[in-house]
Amino acid sequence: MIKYKNTLENGSTRVIVFKEHDDWYAVALELNIVESGKTSQEATSLLFEALSGYIEVVRKTKADLSVLNQETDKEYEDMWQRLQERKKLKSKQISFFGEYSLCGSFMPA
Repeated sequence: MIKYKNTLENGSTRVIVFKEHDDWYAVALELNIVESGKTSQEATSLLFEALSGYIEVVRKTKADLSVLNQETDKEYEDMWQRLQERKKLKSKQISFFGEYSLCGSFMPA
């Protein structure tokens, strides 16, 4: 049996909120959910709404836990690593990066 980091009772996803060109993007890395908006607040709000709906559907359908533990897109994984190393990202303005508890709270990186 595979042991997963994220379960329905406990877990988190890394979140990055950044601006590229004229749009803001909010990304939940382990769930591969990306939302966009005209402001960082709009993108973030849409991401949390999407996360809430996603978790609710996983619970209701008793989906396989692999859907809460997806392989992270390389672009966002690389971005996360650069942020962890405090390296500047070309052409991207960062609003937030940290972890978000699947129970609904932030844990800044």
